[in-house]
Amino acid sequence: MKLYTRTGDKGLTSMKGGRVQKDDPHVEAYGTVDELNSFVGIAAAQAASQAATQALAAELVEIQQELFDCGSDLAFAVPAEQHYKVTADMTERLEQWIDAHTDAAPLIQRFILPGGSELSATLHVCRTVCRRAERRIVTLSSEHPIPAEALKYINRLSDYFFAVARSANALLGVPDTEYVRSANVFKTRDKS
Repeated sequence: MKLYTRTGDKGLTSMKGGRVQKDDPHVEAYGTVDELNSFVGIAAAQAASQAATQALAAELVEIQQELFDCGSDLAFAVPAEQHYKVTADMTERLEQWIDAHTDAAPLIQRFILPGGSELSATLHVCRTVCRRAERRIVTLSSEHPIPAEALKYINRLSDYFFAVARSANALLGVPDTEYVRSANVFKTRDKS
């Protein structure tokens, strides 16, 4: 099988249900989700390489599978709810992971800078690319019907990346770097 088909040489690509320009809002949305998936792959490899964060690698690989599902859902030229793969259960599980990672990290009062450990920095890149993917999906939704669960999942996923970036730093014994000009913006929580 050849990797190249030459069918896109004039700026068109195939979607489920037709051909569109390569800069179509559908392609922008699922293409950004694909870009995010690549960064998550880097984070998963980094997590797997250190004993303290190996458990995170399994979560990240599961997220990669679900991002592929999300991209697939966004690649329909016309709505096809019976074929959508992203479910409310996926978002609910993300919320459970967010809560667990938030509890595993130190209390936060100020904004933090992306970074600390290399893994945390990569997870913050995932967070920001995820927010861009969300913006692309919202743009798509202003022109076409979209799978609602995919948007909910991507919205929650950016929160996950923030929580897991902080948790990764905690697991690796690296403190978060506070933004020095930040006021106390986060409400404290009782860790008892």
